This record gives sequence, C-alpha cells and structure tokens, in this order.
Amino acid sequence: QVQLVESGGGLVQAGGSLRVSCAASGRSLNTYAMGWFRQAPGKEREFVAAISGSGITSYYADSVKGRFTISRDNAKNTVYLQMNSLKPEDTAVYSCAAARIMTMSKGMYNYWGQGTQVTVSS
Repeated sequence: QVQLVESGGGLVQAGGSLRVSCAASGRSLNTYAMGWFRQAPGKEREFVAAISGSGITSYYADSVKGRFTISRDNAKNTVYLQMNSLKPEDTAVYSCAAARIMTMSKGMYNYWGQGTQVTVSS
C-alpha cells in the first residue's frame, strides 16, 4: 500500500511560479511511475505529466509542455511538479498518483493523493 500526500499549493499571480510536492509513505516509490493530474471545477480530471520510476523519462500534456517540469527524488520518496509561467486556466486541484507503468490514463493509476489547490489569479 502506498500513501501519497501533496503539498505546496496556493495562490499565485499569472506569470508566477509554484512547486507542488508529493510525499509517499508505506512503500518505496522507485518501482512506480508517477503522474500528476488536475481537476478544475466542473471539469474532468486531466493528465498533466508523468515520470518513470527511474526518473529518466517523462512526458507532458500539450497544455503545460515547456512550462511545467516533473521530477522525483527516490531517496526522499518524493515527486515534484515545478510550474512556471502560470495561467489562470491552470487553476485546479492537483493530485499525484502512482502506477506500475508510465501512462497518461488515469484509470491505470493505483494510488492517489488527496490533492492540493492551485489558484492562479489574472
């Protein structure tokens, strides 16, 4: 069993930066691919970014490519999402999740955190 806890969300102005973190407990994360997803009010949860267990491979949704960076520190059992050049449309609850394979499909993720709110003001 893996427990995931996100932190680092908050309110930021458009054009600003924020880093959210996802700390794991219960099991080492290095055998899991990790993903970040987000859900805005009234919308479906959508894929943001994913990273392989080793951290070597990552990919991003087109909407965040070039602005967001996913990374991980397996020694700390933590995954990060660095968000730069934030836009009001990035406002959402951001959740991390763990899966056995790296995928954009939220149905393939076995473990989820509770999420952290990110609000970008215009």
